[in-house]
Amino acid sequence: MIAIYPGSFDPITLGHLDIITRSSVLYQKVIVVISLNPNKKPLFTVEERIAQIQKAVHHLPNVEVDSFDGLTVTYARQCQAKVLLRGLRVLSDFEKELQMAHTNKTLADDIETVFLATSTEYGFLSSSLVKEIARFGGAIRHLVPEHVALDIERCYRKILP
Repeated sequence: MIAIYPGSFDPITLGHLDIITRSSVLYQKVIVVISLNPNKKPLFTVEERIAQIQKAVHHLPNVEVDSFDGLTVTYARQCQAKVLLRGLRVLSDFEKELQMAHTNKTLADDIETVFLATSTEYGFLSSSLVKEIARFGGAIRHLVPEHVALDIERCYRKILP
């Protein structure tokens, strides 16, 4: 069975990798798909995020990385995926994700949403938090893969005066 894990992944965090790694043993194929969100101003281009994720998951042979602009269920159908993976950290995530799962079900009743609770050590972690810490010069290497930390640090050195 094919599962997709959609998100902006700007940047990919160790929490995301936790979900990807754990789901890779549950499904025949997992496609990490960067969903383009016009409401967000990303730090990295789609191509940069694809490269970052590919490097982070290179050891997982059944994980692929792609991008898509449109409805997630449309992409899932194109890939013949039957599962949308979503990670849950806190209660507020559940409310938002449940609403999205119900919406997706009205669009594609043959595709299921599966929620995976993130591991305890990543329950607080978000891409936005990583960027905020980095913007102010804080340590982020314990929150993202090493190569992603280097990319983030380079970006903020360019942005900061």
